[in-house]
Amino acid sequence: MKLYPLQFTPLYKYRIWGGEKLKTELNKQYTEENIGESWEISDVSGDETVVAEGALKGKTLRDLIIEFKGDFVGQTVYEKFGEDFPLLIKFIDAKTPLSIQVHPSNEVAKKRHNSFGKNEMWYVMQADDDAELIVGFDEKIDKEQYNKHLENNTILNVMHHEDVQKGDTFYIPTGRVHAIGSGVLLAEIQQTSNITYRIYDYDRVDEKTGDKRELHNDLAIDVIDYEVYESYKTKYEFKKNTSNKLVHSPYFRTNILDISDTVEKDYRYIDSFIIYMCVEGSAEIISNENTFLLNTGETILIPANNKIIVLKATNAKILEVYY
Repeated sequence: MKLYPLQFTPLYKYRIWGGEKLKTELNKQYTEENIGESWEISDVSGDETVVAEGALKGKTLRDLIIEFKGDFVGQTVYEKFGEDFPLLIKFIDAKTPLSIQVHPSNEVAKKRHNSFGKNEMWYVMQADDDAELIVGFDEKIDKEQYNKHLENNTILNVMHHEDVQKGDTFYIPTGRVHAIGSGVLLAEIQQTSNITYRIYDYDRVDEKTGDKRELHNDLAIDVIDYEVYESYKTKYEFKKNTSNKLVHSPYFRTNILDISDTVEKDYRYIDSFIIYMCVEGSAEIISNENTFLLNTGETILIPANNKIIVLKATNAKILEVYY
C-alpha cells in the first residue's frame, strides 16, 4: 500500500477557558461548549488521532509507524523514537486566560512521569484588541521570592506580559513560565507530552466540577527558569513563496510559507515527515497524483517518502513542521 498525505480527525477538548473561535474562525465542527483545543495530530496515550480519509482511514499514528516505519516518519526519526510519534499538533482558543504554567524537561519528565518533556511554540493566528501572552519574567527573582509572590497573589506582577497580534511567534522551552491570555487563537507545536505544572489559576472554579483546579507548585518550583531575558518573541523574515525560519530546536523545526503562486518543495534532504498547518487562506497540496485542499485551520501530514510536494495558492500562509 502506498503512503499518501494524511489528514486526521481532530479531537476537541473542553477547557475551562475555551471559547467558540475554533468553530467561528477555523470552521471546526462540534456541538460542545467551551472547546479550547483541537488536537490535530496526536499520539498521546488515550488520545490518538486517526486518519480521516483514504485507504488508511481509521489508522492511528502508531499503526502507521508499525506498518511503514521509516517510510512514514523518516529513518532517523524511527531510529530515535521507535513507535512513538514525537510531536503533538494543536489549535488553541483562549476565551479567558490559561493558568500560569510551566513544563518539565525531558530528563525530569522521564524520571517523574515516564514521559517526554514539553518544549513548544506558538504562532498567533488571531488576537483581539489588547490581547496578550505571558512569557517568562520581567524581574529577577529566586525561589524564596517566587514563593512569597505566590502566597501574596502577586506572581503576575513579576511576569512578562506581551501584547500580541497575528503572526507573532514564541518559543516556549521547558522551564519557562507562560500563559495564553484571553482573546488569543493560535497554533501550537509541541513534543508529545501532556505534562503541565499549573502554578497559578486566578482562584477560579471549574463550572463542570464545582472545584478549583489543582496546582502543582511543589513540582514546578525546581524546574522553573528564573532568568530574565531581553526578548521572548521570535523574530523572523517573511519572504514570499519560500520557507522562512520560525523556530528550529532539537525537538522540532518550524518554518512559515507565504504562498501566492505555485511552489515546489524538494524534501529529499530532510529525513522526516512534514506537517503543514494552514493558518491563513487555502492551498492545494499535490503529491504524486494526489491533490488535497488545505483550508485555514486544517492540518495535513506528508509521509517521509513523499519527497516532492507542490503547493498552489493565491494567498495562503502555512506552517511547515518537521523533526
